[in-house]
Amino acid sequence: MRKFRLAPLALAALVPILSQPAAAADRTLTIYTYESFTAEWGPGPKIEAAFEADCGCDLKWVGVADGVALLNRLKLEGDKAEAGIVLGLDTNLVEEAKATSLFEAHGLETGAVSVPGGYSDDVFIPYDYGHFAVIYDTEAVDTPPASLKELVEGDPQQKIVIQDPRTSTPGLGLLLWMKSVYGDDAAAAWETLSKRVLTVTPGWSESYGLFTSGEAPMVLSYTTSPAYHMVAEETDRYQAAEFAEGHYLQIEVAGLLANAPDKDLARQFLGFMMTPGFQNEIPTNNWMLPAAPVSIELPDAFAKLVSPQKTFLYGSAEVAENRAAWIEEWLGAMSR
Repeated sequence: MRKFRLAPLALAALVPILSQPAAAADRTLTIYTYESFTAEWGPGPKIEAAFEADCGCDLKWVGVADGVALLNRLKLEGDKAEAGIVLGLDTNLVEEAKATSLFEAHGLETGAVSVPGGYSDDVFIPYDYGHFAVIYDTEAVDTPPASLKELVEGDPQQKIVIQDPRTSTPGLGLLLWMKSVYGDDAAAAWETLSKRVLTVTPGWSESYGLFTSGEAPMVLSYTTSPAYHMVAEETDRYQAAEFAEGHYLQIEVAGLLANAPDKDLARQFLGFMMTPGFQNEIPTNNWMLPAAPVSIELPDAFAKLVSPQKTFLYGSAEVAENRAAWIEEWLGAMSR
């Protein structure tokens, strides 16, 4: 879900479709998403232009810092939310999202979508996926951790930057990864790991910026992150550490809001989301793996990425039931 040009984020500029009649612009679709998706170097502008050319409408992005912040915003706005679609939650949050009663069934055929574990839902549709990983700087780390245990118990002088699980889906992913491996001993593991944590940022962009600027030799990101550096920067400097216990999976989803101003248009976008016009932009703009077929050939760098032999993924109901308590556990451990 992450873009790597770490300048201040900006919403994508609207792309006028000059060939459309003036009346076509009367139809507008607003999508809530995370800010890095809408950045001018991210997938948002290209997806916007492709969809607008097909729908004869005006697509508007509204960005917040990260995926958990999307859910927090929806809870605050309730049925006053102006969007038709929310794009950027993940399967860890869908049960909580459904509990708001703000979403409704999409009613679409989703046979084109294929993600690990075969996730399928009548409300939320996957659009990409990836595994969380510790990314390290090979110029600063000679021997990267080969397991979560080695990360937790490693040299406190060798720092890592992570994200806050209260606002960030990667931060929540690490929380669930730790819980998957350590279970009832997670609090003790967090307390030990806290000695290696340089800082906890609200979202992914801030963390990765600190990492690439040399403030820390490691950062929580994705197994796909090195592909960006190999493709765009032609360097193998930044790599993902493969963990013996396995890696936690993230599946990102989009859903239709029940109060969408134009539900037909919103459903049209969800259908478009499962086509190459959208999916082609995911690998080398969102730097994640596409959830539906693409019509492009993936760069060779994707064949060089860590491919986890074991995957962790909690069911969304279990996350909804325990998320608040597990975050409290994390807060207590990190503050000791």
